[in-house]
Amino acid sequence: MKFKDASVVITGAGSGIGAALARLAATKGARVTVSDIDGDKAKSVAQEIGGIAVPCDVRNENAIQKLITKAEAAHGPVDIFVSNAGLGRGDPSHAASQPDEDWMLNWQVHVMAHVYACRALLPDMIARKSGHLVNVASAAGLLNQIGDAAYSATKHAAVSFAESLAITHGADGIKASVVCPQYVATPLLGLSDADAAAQANLLTADDVAAAVVEGVEAGRFLILSHPDVAEYTRHRALDHDRWIGGMQMLRAKAKDTFGEISVESFYKLV
Repeated sequence: MKFKDASVVITGAGSGIGAALARLAATKGARVTVSDIDGDKAKSVAQEIGGIAVPCDVRNENAIQKLITKAEAAHGPVDIFVSNAGLGRGDPSHAASQPDEDWMLNWQVHVMAHVYACRALLPDMIARKSGHLVNVASAAGLLNQIGDAAYSATKHAAVSFAESLAITHGADGIKASVVCPQYVATPLLGLSDADAAAQANLLTADDVAAAVVEGVEAGRFLILSHPDVAEYTRHRALDHDRWIGGMQMLRAKAKDTFGEISVESFYKLV
């Protein structure tokens, strides 16, 4: 699936990876629908790239259906849907300490938003025998994010759902990809491109957007902007106990170095 002349919808595109991807897709010749829970941010990006803006709370299935309807009215059947919206809250203390509302918020945004989009898109894509579904997960979905159990658990679920899409609908002519970046300088972590320039393992949103476009156009399922994640994943699969021990040591190092377990600090240690 090429981005040129494609109808592309991107959620969470008011900033960060989503905004960078919207800009890059537009330069590739795509007709882009920019969606974000913050309608003003979506409008700003859409005006910049000549796309359309549709505010959308991805926790709401009806809102996602309306987003797709508006995108189709403006740009025709959706060719590429990028389910990118995400969040991170962190564990207040122990691994089960996040309140139920935070666990459910993670579940709704990181899993059910993907399900709602696919539920709306798949019937037509199956009939056309064409389409590409891109779920943005995280390296935490292959490994783990120390200090945020709800994020890690739901990103694992996002990877599994993307696998189900690929397994079930490959014969229907539909592609599925899952994007698993590690640490990225975005508003989610409160980091900028300047921070990325100073830290080798911290990429910019533009770096990840480039990896997504290249991966989608190559038809790859697993899109890794950080190549090291593939090696970490192999280590985990070969000896899970040893991998757990390594993660325990990384957690201890973070606590000794920073005095606390802060998700925003781990990019400095990996």
